[in-house]
Amino acid sequence: MIRPVKSEDASAITRIYNEYIVNSTVTFEEEPLQEEEMRKRILTISAHHPYFVYETEEGIIGYCYAHPWKERSAYCYTLETTVYLTPACIGKGIGELLMQQLIHSCRTMGYHALIACITEENQGSIHFHERLGFKQVSRFEKVGIKFNRWLDVVDYELLLEP
Repeated sequence: MIRPVKSEDASAITRIYNEYIVNSTVTFEEEPLQEEEMRKRILTISAHHPYFVYETEEGIIGYCYAHPWKERSAYCYTLETTVYLTPACIGKGIGELLMQQLIHSCRTMGYHALIACITEENQGSIHFHERLGFKQVSRFEKVGIKFNRWLDVVDYELLLEP
């Protein structure tokens, strides 16, 4: 079931996200987060923007949200998206359901564009976003470093129809 996030979800979300921090280049964060830091992030983002979790009988297995892409008022109708799943749930359609809910909510709220910033070697995420209708709009070479490797970043955009 997909539902809006609650502050009590911080533990599960922290566990999911920390797996990616420690074991992947999906995020450029390098130090695992504490639950309280994640709770603050959840409350800050969800106060103004859509934030959803996918919950089963076993607990939360994924989450997604949208947050401001840039701070300037000119970008107030553009959001950046984020989606994470427990690794065992990748490829089962859960991420797509979460993102469809997020896209629908952003469209309903009057946003114009969604941006996904993806480490280029994360081909799974690239194909996932392309299936959702996102188009590549930029590529930045060697702009991030993690695990002592320079990494490229690509931006994908989805324009929301009214």
